[in-house]
Amino acid sequence: MSFGTVSVLGLGKVGLLAATFLDEAGVEVVGIDQRAARQETSFPTRKCDISDLSTLKAELAGTEAVLSCLPYHLNRPLAELAHTLGIHYFDLTEDVGTTQTIVELSKTSKGLMAPQCGLAPGFVAIVAASLIESFDECRSVRMRVGALPQYPTGLLGYSFNWSPEGVVNEYLNDCEVLEEGVRKWVSSMEWRETLVIGGTQLEAFTTSGGLGTMCDTYAGRVANIDYKTIRYPGHMDLMNFFFHELLMRERRDLAAEILTNAKPPVDDDVVYVHVAAEGLIDGHLRRKEFVRAYRPKTVGGMKSTAIAWTTAGSVAAVIEMVRKGSLPRNGLLRQEDIPFDAFVATPTGRLFAE
Repeated sequence: MSFGTVSVLGLGKVGLLAATFLDEAGVEVVGIDQRAARQETSFPTRKCDISDLSTLKAELAGTEAVLSCLPYHLNRPLAELAHTLGIHYFDLTEDVGTTQTIVELSKTSKGLMAPQCGLAPGFVAIVAASLIESFDECRSVRMRVGALPQYPTGLLGYSFNWSPEGVVNEYLNDCEVLEEGVRKWVSSMEWRETLVIGGTQLEAFTTSGGLGTMCDTYAGRVANIDYKTIRYPGHMDLMNFFFHELLMRERRDLAAEILTNAKPPVDDDVVYVHVAAEGLIDGHLRRKEFVRAYRPKTVGGMKSTAIAWTTAGSVAAVIEMVRKGSLPRNGLLRQEDIPFDAFVATPTGRLFAE
């Protein structure tokens, strides 16, 4: 299948950045949103009722790929439309149910179906897979990611630079893990541990969706795999109180509204990535780690938050690889199937190696 125009749906911070990265890498891009573009772009943009699938189908005529930067609950119908049109599909979803639908669609797709191309799931799985492959026998992989304010205030020590609905979803849904070779579902906001990165003490705890398809891929090969979100100390206890003792888990929309109002986004954030793997090399037990603290960057002449550019940059680098022909062009693309060295060799992926 050829690879021409990429339609980017949703021109919020992440969508606009992803389209900008692709445009700067020489990919033909068109941006589509419910509203007219709020700023000038170097690529064409269109206004479209994204909820109207018949209208959207007409808008996607002639495009070879679609990237969804929409709220996770809109991805399933869009993936089904891409499947019908026979075009490539990419998204950033953390939602397990949506991904399961896309896995089924990929079995009969003419184009590539590539869900979970963001930061976590996404880039963190690419890193984890590269560490696993460096061992003769890998016994464990621990994946930790967090997007935090650089200068936290208050007891929560947090700001909602990411989708509040997505955060609530990952805090409340169950989490898949591999423990001693057994696939399990465990509660979110449990299994707390302490981390120190660059002298900063942090905590990490279970949240849903971050593993993507890792358990499917490595069942029977790696005995222990889990994913946790990184926060400042004390965050997990307060969120458990909010959702479970105050019963806000029963009112997710209101919970997202309250939290966003209390902890609005900040410009100066930091994204921590901490992936650690253990196993045997030449008969000796070893541990390997990938630890980074990513901070805001200037993209397309504008300062971008760390969480926005790492999320947008990850999917842009994957699309650049597909366009170049270094990844498959049909079926399902799992993030752990993407070679790390090839990823960081792309125009956008180089940012992750810095």
